[in-house]
Amino acid sequence: MSRQLATFMLGGAHYGVDVLLVQESLRFQTRTPVPLAPAGVAGLVNLRGEVVLSVDLRHRLGLTTLTEDDEPMMVVVQVDGEPVSLLVDEVGDVVDVDESQFETPPDTLDPTLREFIVGAYKLPTGLLLALDVERAIAQAA
Repeated sequence: MSRQLATFMLGGAHYGVDVLLVQESLRFQTRTPVPLAPAGVAGLVNLRGEVVLSVDLRHRLGLTTLTEDDEPMMVVVQVDGEPVSLLVDEVGDVVDVDESQFETPPDTLDPTLREFIVGAYKLPTGLLLALDVERAIAQAA
């Protein structure tokens, strides 16, 4: 059985989320900080009049945070009917994956990251880590 994943890069690794969850991909948007918010909350963004929570996936996945000069991309996903902006290094393509390519997360995966990854797809270009979006933003939202 085949499905489509929207892909993005983060810290040199290739991640994917179900394309049906993705609302849009955008360039960097100005964020408004949220006082006393958990560390993974990057702020709020205004997307055409709608206020959207922005989550720093680098922080959530235990990666080093970007510097002030870096401009991450945004992947806006729907979680429980609400849009959430995920900050990523680079937006990729939509790829077709087959369940026969799916495996459990590799044993070599960092334990911090393991709780957010549902599995990996072996593609000709390398591993595509399938991200559990709800779990990745749960503590940040």
